[in-house]
Amino acid sequence: MTGRLMMLAVTIGAAAALVATIVLEPLPLYIWNASASVPIGLYRLRPADQFQVTELVAVQPPEPLATFLDLNGYLPIGVPMLKRVLALPGQSVCRNGLTISVDDVAVGEAKDHDERGRPLPKWQGCRVVGNGDLFLMNWQSDDSLDGRYFGFLPASSVIGRAMPVWTWEE
Repeated sequence: MTGRLMMLAVTIGAAAALVATIVLEPLPLYIWNASASVPIGLYRLRPADQFQVTELVAVQPPEPLATFLDLNGYLPIGVPMLKRVLALPGQSVCRNGLTISVDDVAVGEAKDHDERGRPLPKWQGCRVVGNGDLFLMNWQSDDSLDGRYFGFLPASSVIGRAMPVWTWEE
């Protein structure tokens, strides 16, 4: 191969790689979780097209949730959050007062106010998770800002399954 052909091949390859990263929006390989609602640490992301109850997923909050989280200082726009899948399509999720239940089993409590005394979003009643939606809740953390407050999220907002690489727990 001549020098010109080699240079052309390298240029085309580099351009194709650049276009692919712009068009395909590759899955980030690792994310750092600084929130105490799941163990603080480093998580590897794997593709997730099907979900199971209890698995940990990384979610890119959709609008208007992303703006709410940002404006209230909970999470900057563009930063994913880690949440556990608690209910899948077809399951019933209820919020009666502050009690959250899935398929008639109490799974946790919501709070009226955050740690700064600000009112948290509320929803009431029972809803069946629809196709294309998930109910996400970190039931092991009383302070997690999750489905207790914002209800269902589209499954398309999940950017990957989060697998702990290194975590720090007290």
